[in-house]
Amino acid sequence: MCCMKDSHLLRNNPSDSFEIGNVRVRNRVILAPMSGVTDLPFRELAFRHGAGLVVTEMIASRELTFNTAESWVRLKGAGLKPHVVQLAGRDPAFMAEAARIAEANGADIVDINMGCPAKKVVGGYTGSALMREPERALAIIEATVAAVNVPVTVKMRLGWDHESMNACELAARAQDAGVQAITVHGRTRMQFYKGSADWDAVAAVADVVSIPFIANGDIETRDDVDNLLSRNGITAVMTGRGCQGRPWHAGFLAGAPDLPQAVKAGIALEHYRKMLSFYGTEVGVRHARKHLGWYIGRLVPGIDAAERTQIMTETNPDRVIARLDALLTHASEERKAA
Repeated sequence: MCCMKDSHLLRNNPSDSFEIGNVRVRNRVILAPMSGVTDLPFRELAFRHGAGLVVTEMIASRELTFNTAESWVRLKGAGLKPHVVQLAGRDPAFMAEAARIAEANGADIVDINMGCPAKKVVGGYTGSALMREPERALAIIEATVAAVNVPVTVKMRLGWDHESMNACELAARAQDAGVQAITVHGRTRMQFYKGSADWDAVAAVADVVSIPFIANGDIETRDDVDNLLSRNGITAVMTGRGCQGRPWHAGFLAGAPDLPQAVKAGIALEHYRKMLSFYGTEVGVRHARKHLGWYIGRLVPGIDAAERTQIMTETNPDRVIARLDALLTHASEERKAA
């Protein structure tokens, strides 16, 4: 069990700014890092539409140190400020060197991934697997903090499983080691994304630290945001899967007005074009497929499955844009008429 700190019952407004170290965050709703999702085109749109902070896809520290092409694609910030880079790894020396590279290339904050539940990540004994090795986790934190002058943060889960929920201990030790903000997802690794996030358990971790604390997991509505920000010690929230197919959603949760259907359709088309420009046509078409599926699911929920599949698997970008534009325009007109 976590030990409770004194309650001050201060209710945080989602539109209020706060600081992580010397970095100002413009509001209290943060877009979660998601591999294969929060690439630069997605982050640009999310930040433009009001996300308080956006975070890169997870970057393997060893790959960045070895200068691989994919790691540099993920590192790009393209002028987004603050630029938050998330690193993953289990070797303190590689993590320290990768953090130095990130800082030299514009990172304003370096985040350490200790929460990813993916099999290929934990199979390499990184991500949430590090919660089974708290001494190694602390060595990684200490090496990373010592390597850079920018704030270092940590994202973790409640624990490996329900028999080893050690987030309280690890969060307290991370703070003592110099971490300047902590995010906790309200599930264990063994839960993956099943069941519901345990917000009470997350709030209990918030009670053991005094640095900014960010709650993550199942945050879909403004009521969810208000619920969590009303709890003692929770500074901000982080939303992930709820933003798939709607990069404007973090901004909406922070208080931005909802967008008309036609504007959302325009963002979907812009996102597709941005991905083609960023990756090149051949790679961009492949990477965009899941996003197309999410946009169609959000904006045209009653679409015929065959038509949705046809748009997602089309390889000619001009035909994709034409079909998607027609589909979204028709859906927008139907909503106006309803």
